[in-house]
Amino acid sequence: MQLSNWSKAFKGCVLGAALMGAAGVVQAVEKVNVSLFSWPGYAFWYIAKEKNLVPDLDLQISIIEDPYESFALMSAGQLDVTSSTVEYGPIAVDKDVPVRLVTYTNPSYGTDKIILAPSISSPSELKGKKVAVLEGGLTQIFMGIWLEEKGVGIDEVEFVNVIMDEAAGAMLGGTVSAAEFWEPFGSQVLKNMPGSRVMATSSEDKWISTALLGDGMYMSEAFLEQRPEAAAMAMDAYFKAVEWWKANPEEGNQIIADAIQFPVDDVEMVIGADGEILKGGIMVFDREQAGRFMGVVEGELPLGMKNGQIVEHWNTTNSWWQKFGQVDALHDWSTGVNLEPLRTVLQAEQP
Repeated sequence: MQLSNWSKAFKGCVLGAALMGAAGVVQAVEKVNVSLFSWPGYAFWYIAKEKNLVPDLDLQISIIEDPYESFALMSAGQLDVTSSTVEYGPIAVDKDVPVRLVTYTNPSYGTDKIILAPSISSPSELKGKKVAVLEGGLTQIFMGIWLEEKGVGIDEVEFVNVIMDEAAGAMLGGTVSAAEFWEPFGSQVLKNMPGSRVMATSSEDKWISTALLGDGMYMSEAFLEQRPEAAAMAMDAYFKAVEWWKANPEEGNQIIADAIQFPVDDVEMVIGADGEILKGGIMVFDREQAGRFMGVVEGELPLGMKNGQIVEHWNTTNSWWQKFGQVDALHDWSTGVNLEPLRTVLQAEQP
C-alpha cells in the first residue's frame, strides 16, 4: 500500500523529532485541546497523557458533559478533538458545522439498556407518556427503533432531553416512564427501583452486529486542514493508550477512575478488568479494528460487524435524524468523515 502524503509527513515528523532529540535540540511540542464527557469509554486520553505515550504531544483534556457544547467549541476554534457518541456526523454536514468524524472507537456490547418503570407493563402503555433520552444522540435513535418495533410511533411519546444522571433521577422520581441508560446508570436504576425491567440491550445480536450504539472521535476541520501532523499524533496517542490499557488493565482502570472520579468497579462495569471484549459493557477497538470498521484496512471484525460498516451506520443514523427532524436531507457518508489521521497512523506502522 502506498503511503499517503499525511503518512509520509507523520513518519517524517517522528524521524525528525528523534534526530533533533539526538542532537540536543529542543523539539516543539504540539498542544492539542481534547474534550470528553465523564464516562470510562472516552477516558483513554488520560492514559495517553499520564504515560506520555506521544512525547511530542501536549494533551489539554477537558471534561464537558454536553457534547453539543464541545462541537460548538470546535466550531469556534477553541477545541481540536472530542470523544463522543458516533451519530453526530450527518447533523454536522446538514448544518454546516465544521466538525468531522475521524474514527469509530468502540461498539456497545450491553452497556446500553432500555428500561421500563414498574408502572408500565407493556410498551403499548408508553403512548402519551414521557420517555428519557439524550435528544440528538444515539439513545434517541435506539429508543425510536425499539418503539417502532413494538408498535409505538415516535410521535406517540414525549421525548425528554436529559443526560444520564438526570435520566436516572427522572426515572426514580417518576417523571418518566421509560429511559435509555448506559452503564453504570442502568444498573443503578435497576438496583434502586424494584420492578423496573430491561426491555432491550445492546448485547443482543441485532444491535451489536449493526454497531448502532457506539462511540467515535471527532476533529475540527481547521485542525485537520491546518495541523495534519498534530491530528495524526492525537490519533496515535489515543490508540497507544488503548494498547497500553490492554496490556495493563488494572493500572489503566485506576488512571481512568481517578481522572473522571468514578469508582474502579464502575469503570470495570463499562470497559472490563482484563482488556478483553466485555459482554455487558463495550468492545474497545484497537487501531486495526477501527481501521477495519472504517474500511481503511482489510480484515474481519468479531460479533457480526463488517469491514467498512461505517457506511451502513452513517446511512441508518442519517435517515433517523431525518425522521426526528434533526436534518433536512440525506448525505453521503464521505462528506462527514475524514479518514486521513487513521490511515496515517495505520500506514506509519508498516515497514
